[in-house]
Amino acid sequence: MSTSTMAALETAPIDWLGRADAVCAQLADNAARHDAEDAFVSDNYARLKAEGFFSAHVPVELGGGGADYAELATVIRRLGAACGSTALAYSMHSHLVAAALWRWRHQNAPTDGLLKRVAAENLVLISSGGSDWLNSAGAAVKVEGGFHITARKIFSSGCLAGDLLMTSAVHDDPDAGPTVLHFGVPLTAEGVLIHETWRVMGMRGTGSHDVELNAVFVPDAAIAGRRPQGKWHPLFHIISLIAFPLIYAAYVGVAESARDKALEVARRRPADEGLVQRVGEMQNAFAAAETSHQRMIRLAEIAMPGAETTSEVMIGRTLVGEAAIRTTELALEVAGGGAFHRAMGIERAFRDVQGARFHPLQQKAQLRYTGRLALGLDIDG
Repeated sequence: MSTSTMAALETAPIDWLGRADAVCAQLADNAARHDAEDAFVSDNYARLKAEGFFSAHVPVELGGGGADYAELATVIRRLGAACGSTALAYSMHSHLVAAALWRWRHQNAPTDGLLKRVAAENLVLISSGGSDWLNSAGAAVKVEGGFHITARKIFSSGCLAGDLLMTSAVHDDPDAGPTVLHFGVPLTAEGVLIHETWRVMGMRGTGSHDVELNAVFVPDAAIAGRRPQGKWHPLFHIISLIAFPLIYAAYVGVAESARDKALEVARRRPADEGLVQRVGEMQNAFAAAETSHQRMIRLAEIAMPGAETTSEVMIGRTLVGEAAIRTTELALEVAGGGAFHRAMGIERAFRDVQGARFHPLQQKAQLRYTGRLALGLDIDG
């Protein structure tokens, strides 16, 4: 083989969708067991890690796999069809990588160091953003050289396999008032403790346990950002734009799997008019989820973050969630009584998809935000 041919092979883009398809059978085989045991999807995470998925979205020039944003979203959707818990937990890592990459590319932010570490060390990042959001939680007390952080972070998906907790806490700044500090904490740091609290209705395998920080020292140099507590900040418009299309890709995958299983059953039955109509309704619901989700992805690819873009993305978040839930409800009806059995997998999908209700901005908060913006009112009001 010539040197030029070898170089071409070395630089050929990775087929991440093909790689996802190759692991999905194993992920699906493990999904029911993890669900039944309330156990974190540790073996599925190990497979993803071995296949390089945790650095897939890191650019090639920074040592990663070079997957683009839409490709990453499609990977998560395909994983979601195989195992909702694996896909949702993986999306939490992925959106942190994607946000860091967006800031590096568009703001010249010094996040390339984190991206290089993710690629070189195969790091797994853990998010606490779903429980923190604008207000954050926990106390950051100033000490010499940094801060002592005391907090309990819930919904820390994947924390049993995590390396860095990307989180925040509130510092009572004597000049600026309550100020949210953003930073990363190694999960092996002194004072970090995981409480295995995750016993829930759906998405049981995400391992979204509580992480306690007990006077954990964070040096001044590790503070990545500061913002006023409880106010919309440019950082959160970036998070809204970049994170939610990836998170909701998992739910589209779950709904797609339920639909496909229901169609397999329905095609073996006499096509009476009632069944035909329910199948049509299910198809409509899934098309609504898919179409709204594609718009979210497109916004993440081309839009700039800001109040208007956040409204558009959060409208998508509500529409995708509602349509994914409705798809799965209809899948139960289409498949009939057999869907009540766990072995079919629709029952688990029905439970898993309910998680789409609970990520920020939840429906009522989204309606309020969008309504206030449309009326020209202060979004922080």
